[in-house]
Amino acid sequence: SNLSASCWSRLRPVNMFNSYNVKFHHRKALTSPYPGSHIERSQVPEDKVGWLTEWEDYNPVEYTAKSILAGPNWADPQINDEGFSPKFNERDGEVERKSLNGLYVVENGRPRNPVGRTGLTGRGLLGRWGPNHAADPVVTRWKRDGSGNKVAHPVSGKNILQFVAIKRRDCGEWAIPGGMVDPGEKITATLKREFEEEALNSLQKSPEEKAKLEKQLQKLFNQEHFVVYRGYVDDPRNTDNAWMETEAVNYHDETGETMDNLPLEAGDDAGVVKWVDISEKLELYASHSYFIKLVTEKRGAHWSEDPGSQ
Repeated sequence: SNLSASCWSRLRPVNMFNSYNVKFHHRKALTSPYPGSHIERSQVPEDKVGWLTEWEDYNPVEYTAKSILAGPNWADPQINDEGFSPKFNERDGEVERKSLNGLYVVENGRPRNPVGRTGLTGRGLLGRWGPNHAADPVVTRWKRDGSGNKVAHPVSGKNILQFVAIKRRDCGEWAIPGGMVDPGEKITATLKREFEEEALNSLQKSPEEKAKLEKQLQKLFNQEHFVVYRGYVDDPRNTDNAWMETEAVNYHDETGETMDNLPLEAGDDAGVVKWVDISEKLELYASHSYFIKLVTEKRGAHWSEDPGSQ
C-alpha cells in the first residue's frame, strides 16, 4: 500500500478523472479559514497544487479539530497511537479505506490527497485518514403547474427539474441531503437512511410513523436509478491527509405521486428542507452543483438559458 511518488505517476494522473472524463481540480479545498475554525491554510498557487510539481518550501499548517482528537467512535486515532495500524488502499475490517479513484500514495505513514496540496495537513474535521466515504441521494421530480402539467423554461424550452435540497446547519449552504457511510454499511442503505434522517426527520418519528415512511420510500428507492458520480469531492474540509469521496445517485419520481405523499421535514444536520428548481444559478455546497448538472443532462432537463453551456 505504500506507493512511491514515481510509482503513483505511472499509475494515475495527479488530477482525478470522473466517469464523465472531466478533470477535477481543487477550489473549495483551498479556502480559508478552515470550516468551524480560525485556522488559515498555507496558500497554494494553482501551478503548485499537483504533487508532481516540486515545491521544497511547502510548509502546510497542521490541524485536526478537537472534536476529532476527542476520539469519537466513528473517527480514527492519531497515526502514531499505539495499536493503530490502518491498512490503507484496502478494506480494513469494517472500514473502507479504498479510494473510488484508485490507489493513493502513503507517505511517512500518512495517506496523500490524490488531487494535490491543500495547504493543511492532519484531518481537520474528517474522521478518517485518507478517503472519507459519503453517499448523496439526488431525489428529483418534474416541476408542474396547478393542472399537473410539466413546466418548461421560457428560454430553453426544456422542462424544469426539481430536487430535494437541505440547508446545512453547519455552514448555511444548500446541499443534497447526504451523509457518511457507516462502517460495514452498504451504499444503498446509506442513501436511503440519510434521505430519511435529513429530509423526512425520521429520527424524531414514532416507530409507527417511521414504518409508514419506510413503506412509501421503498417504491422510490427500489425503482430504476442511476449513479450520477463516484469519486473525489472538492470539499472545504479536505486536507493533505484526509478527503471526501462520494457516490451520488439519482432517484427520479417521474409522476410525482410518490413524493407528493411524503411530508418534507428538516432533521438531523438540516436546518431547512424544500423542493428547489434546478438551474445553473444554483450555488450549492462542495461539488453538489456539478452533480445536479449531470442529472439535468441525463434527464434532458433545463440547466442554462445559454444553449452553448448545455
